[in-house]
Amino acid sequence: MSLDHPETSTEKRRPDWAAFAIAAVLAVIAAVIFFDVARVKGTAGYSQVGPATVPEWIAFGLIGLAIWTAIEGFRGDFPKRDRQEFGPVVWVVAGLAAQMLLLKTAGFSIATGILFALVAAGFGRRKLWLTVPVGIAFCLAIWLIFAGLLQLSLPAGPLERLFL
Repeated sequence: MSLDHPETSTEKRRPDWAAFAIAAVLAVIAAVIFFDVARVKGTAGYSQVGPATVPEWIAFGLIGLAIWTAIEGFRGDFPKRDRQEFGPVVWVVAGLAAQMLLLKTAGFSIATGILFALVAAGFGRRKLWLTVPVGIAFCLAIWLIFAGLLQLSLPAGPLERLFL
């Protein structure tokens, strides 16, 4: 028989600062929605249900989630997490930045193909010589479906102009 005692669940955990940051972001998003709803409410007219009703519900829901997240963060009820690795985040953010910068000049297929490749690199697939052309091919197929079949307008670059 062992005399070792397992850890008790009464062990105090410190407040979770990441949870407080998430709660603050949720509250800020709710405040922005409330601000927009206040501008739209004046144009609703006589009806009780108008264009501001659903956004107002969403804002109240976000406030509720922010309060709940802050309480759980203060109590330390979130499970312990591993330390965040910033390398994958940098790959994904670089992909998003590249897509935003290249979308008008390079077109949808090339810009989104580069986004595809950089996100794949963030998930561990670092063979850019393979993922860039595969991403561009997938995105060209998507562009052809949206532009050709669905008649929707996506930014066209030199590659897409070959199919126009």
